[in-house]
Amino acid sequence: MKKILPVFLALVLVLICQPGVQAQALKAGIAKKVITPADPAWLNGYASPQRFSPAAGIDHDLWAKAIVLEDANKKRVIIVTTDVLGLSHEISVDIAKKVNKKYGIERSQLMLNSSHTHSGPMIWPSAGMFDYDTQNMIVVAGYAQKLTADILEIIDNAITSLHPAKVSSGNGTAGFAKNRRDPNITIRPVDYEVPVLTISNMQNKLEAVLFGYACHNTTLGGDHMNINGDYAGYAQIELENQYPGVTALFFQGCGGDINPEPRGKLEHAIQHGKTLSASVQQVINGKMSTVSGLINSSFTEVPLEFPAFNPEQYQKEILSEDQYLQRRAKLMLNAYNKGWDMSTYKYPIQAIRFGKDLSILALAGETVVDYSLWTKKQYGKSGQLFVAGYSNEVMCYIPTKRILGEGGYEPNSSMIYYVMPGPFADNVEDKILKGIQKVMQDVGINL
Repeated sequence: MKKILPVFLALVLVLICQPGVQAQALKAGIAKKVITPADPAWLNGYASPQRFSPAAGIDHDLWAKAIVLEDANKKRVIIVTTDVLGLSHEISVDIAKKVNKKYGIERSQLMLNSSHTHSGPMIWPSAGMFDYDTQNMIVVAGYAQKLTADILEIIDNAITSLHPAKVSSGNGTAGFAKNRRDPNITIRPVDYEVPVLTISNMQNKLEAVLFGYACHNTTLGGDHMNINGDYAGYAQIELENQYPGVTALFFQGCGGDINPEPRGKLEHAIQHGKTLSASVQQVINGKMSTVSGLINSSFTEVPLEFPAFNPEQYQKEILSEDQYLQRRAKLMLNAYNKGWDMSTYKYPIQAIRFGKDLSILALAGETVVDYSLWTKKQYGKSGQLFVAGYSNEVMCYIPTKRILGEGGYEPNSSMIYYVMPGPFADNVEDKILKGIQKVMQDVGINL
């Protein structure tokens, strides 16, 4: 017996040191900061006459929030949520470079998501619909630079606060999302799922909840002139009221062609926020799945093609009395005259996986709901799967081939306001699906 005991203890020690056992341990760090503009801010999201002047007031604060998760091998993933319309390419790249330099975090390990509230501050040059005089340009550009600094600060604070944690995931539903495309179109898909991730300390005290929904934050219209996080903002407020001391983070799904209904009034935004919060609470109070394992991540950029550049189109548009057509034409012809390549856009796609328990797919831009539904159908059997749109940068709408063929706002006229030489070529969907397959395969999930 005396000889057997040391052998047994040695065997236990070997098992504990095996990767499969190590992988069960996760650490988490959480941080947040108010990003409500200190100066009078131009509101983003609508090209309405009222938006030709700064916001009138503030309904509630906007936030940037961060979760850092670290596995047993010290690999980290950072998830940042922001109550803004969308982050620009400039902001995304700047943050990624600085985080990499300071912490060695690779691009695939950093996910940035925007709620896409249409009552938040202008993020220049993302969806920059207006021309500004010198003073207003200082305010708009200054806010973008401060937002970058604020996000870097909360990443620092979240990493500093890393501690052993229990992570769980689940799914709920909410029914206020409606496909906003032409009602005469037969195919009008919707994704009602509410993905939920919770973080608790080792004493099972809830510390953070990350949740998503695939629906535009457009409950409030262009006539609403106060800063407001829309339904996503109210859902976060409601959850933090229900769970004092908990940080609630919202990530936007693939809601490019989805609107909340009813909409148009402040009480509608509050109502939808409470509906979403109730769904999240139901998930928290139910049976959730443990998330553990080693972290794996992948990031790629897919060149999305535009049709051949046609200067004659913009020579006509620059003579238009439509200020948005004229503005785009001016910028397009300026780029053309400088010989810049406008044939493609490098589109970011990202995947993060925790062991075999949970995967997150993060797609850039205003991704339409078809991409979420396709991904869940193809990969949904490989553990829990969250699909986010509006991630890393928001450059324009991302349609499918079907929506390109149908035409309308998302694939066509929206490109005017985003100052893009659109619409995309017909192969946009094929290229994105291949990009999704690549990153999913990289993290260990095959079709």
